[in-house]
Amino acid sequence: MHTDTDRCLRAAQAKDARFDGWFFIAVVTTGIYCRPSCPVVGPKPENMRFYPSAAAAQQAGFRACKRCRPDAAPGSPQWNERADLVARAMRLIADGVVDRDGVPGLAARLGYSTRQIERQLRAELGAGPLALARAQRAQTARLLIETSALPMADIAFAAGFASVRAFNETVREIFALSPTELRQRAGRGPRTSVPGALTLRLPFRAPLCPDNLFGHLAATAVPGVEEWRDGAYRRTLRLPYGPGVVTLSPRPDHIACQLSLADLRDLAGAISRCRRLLDLDADPAAVDELLRTDPQLAPLVDKAPGRRVPRAVDADEFAVRAVLGQQVSTAAARTHAGRLVAAHGEPVEDPAGGLTHLFPSVQALAGLDPEKLAMPRTRRATLTGLIGALAEGRVALGPGSDWDETRASLGALPGLGPWTVEVIAMRALGDPDAFLPTDLGVRRAATELGLPATPGALTRHSTHWRPWRAYAVQYLWATDESHAINRLPAA
Repeated sequence: MHTDTDRCLRAAQAKDARFDGWFFIAVVTTGIYCRPSCPVVGPKPENMRFYPSAAAAQQAGFRACKRCRPDAAPGSPQWNERADLVARAMRLIADGVVDRDGVPGLAARLGYSTRQIERQLRAELGAGPLALARAQRAQTARLLIETSALPMADIAFAAGFASVRAFNETVREIFALSPTELRQRAGRGPRTSVPGALTLRLPFRAPLCPDNLFGHLAATAVPGVEEWRDGAYRRTLRLPYGPGVVTLSPRPDHIACQLSLADLRDLAGAISRCRRLLDLDADPAAVDELLRTDPQLAPLVDKAPGRRVPRAVDADEFAVRAVLGQQVSTAAARTHAGRLVAAHGEPVEDPAGGLTHLFPSVQALAGLDPEKLAMPRTRRATLTGLIGALAEGRVALGPGSDWDETRASLGALPGLGPWTVEVIAMRALGDPDAFLPTDLGVRRAATELGLPATPGALTRHSTHWRPWRAYAVQYLWATDESHAINRLPAA
């Protein structure tokens, strides 16, 4: 979008928050870059430059605005709407792959050379993978500086910097303040002296309808791994450096997030996974605008705009749970998953609630005895076949996966029909165009709304909803207001 100067200029002059994260505005007379909605009086158009990423603006020598804090803007929706190389690379960078494994590790995940990845990222984003990862490290550092009482040396290590000197230089360059000055400027903001415990605000583009989002997560929560407590969704996280626990609560203009991490190096990855879980980087205005063009869907959209697609913090975990949920009730699926957790999950401590385990990894599940699974023999075979394919790497569901290739790999496994493949594509892969024409709830809603009810006819009709069919499914499910997935649980 940053190349469409007229459109960027209109968004900047209107201070339109819907475009925060889509592009960044740099002002040549001040040397500062901002988000489009920055409340500061607008500069002259001839003094504006538009960049596709914060990293590109930083590389051009601009500092982050202290008023609008552009590094805290919602991420660009493009990286969760697309499955091309650049989008997959951005999802992996957000998950911390470059910090953990370097650019060669990123290239290995994507199956391209480092030169190809560097070239494509620079062409679209104006910065290479190292600069993009550096911008993320700076954001992580600012969060730790402002929300914790950790010593600066510990923050430098936790944010992924190779040295305290590099940490100090980067913070000064990007924020025009030293780390100590940043902490003093934060003043009376939320703080904690407990290592690993952080309180954050996760921004999103309005509107957001929390009912289906948190209702779905609470209704399908696996005992020991997830819970709804005191008006918040809580769950354990399996992260690269150790376990974590997150507490997420809906607020009018943000999601309140509390993170307890075994290792603070997991902060950026944990935030990325929480944002993906709640679909916080979506562009609800674009989604709802298209879906409103269908007369049958328009009343549903107008009634509760901004529905998100509840996704997953761990794609392998969700795939296993999808098979456990085949042709059974939500309660039965939770029971099956809870038994797996009790038998194979890793124990964790949760002084603040009732979480007890991490969901078992596919490696831990690879040796389970299928005869001990209380389910039909054919589903046992489907489950063990899926676990084997995931554990051996024959099916890859991570943030860098190719959606079409993954669909084909899943569909080739015995017992994984179109419904299971598409629900994994929707929730685990994050494909916004995944569609469930055979789903009973979708077909009931279609009949009630006067839409075609047979899978083939409904699929043909759904071409009008592309590329947002996963969101259309959320609105169709919303017709059953009595179902727990469509309402917030009691606090």
